[in-house]
Amino acid sequence: MNETHFRKLERMYQRAPINDGGETTLTVAEGTATLEIPVSRESYHPLGAVHGAVYFKALDDAAFFAANSLVEDVFVLTTNFNIHLERPVSEGSIHATGEVVNDNPNQLIAEAVAHDDAGNELARGSGTFQKSNAELTADIGYE
Repeated sequence: MNETHFRKLERMYQRAPINDGGETTLTVAEGTATLEIPVSRESYHPLGAVHGAVYFKALDDAAFFAANSLVEDVFVLTTNFNIHLERPVSEGSIHATGEVVNDNPNQLIAEAVAHDDAGNELARGSGTFQKSNAELTADIGYE
């Protein structure tokens, strides 16, 4: 396991403009990643629960960083992601866990599951990830 690589991925995540100012917590380990996203009213749809886009981001981020934990030289790209929305949430946090289920030379496949604070399953998804040509460097926050 390369703890330095995992910590650099976590810092890269926090420095991405889309995560700027957020209180999201990411923890990366070998082949896995966990994410905690506090629920905020700014992400509600008209019925007063979190919009599905937040579920997607949580699941994709968890699966993505699980995949990139196994690739130490380049950024991986999401090439496909399927999501199943199961239950609404309007308070607390979304806890997403991603895990690589298939690692081969052409692509990685990772699955992710999101739960609320009480442990209820909110959503699940799976995606395929490919190595890009973009090196993991300080220029993209990998430091």
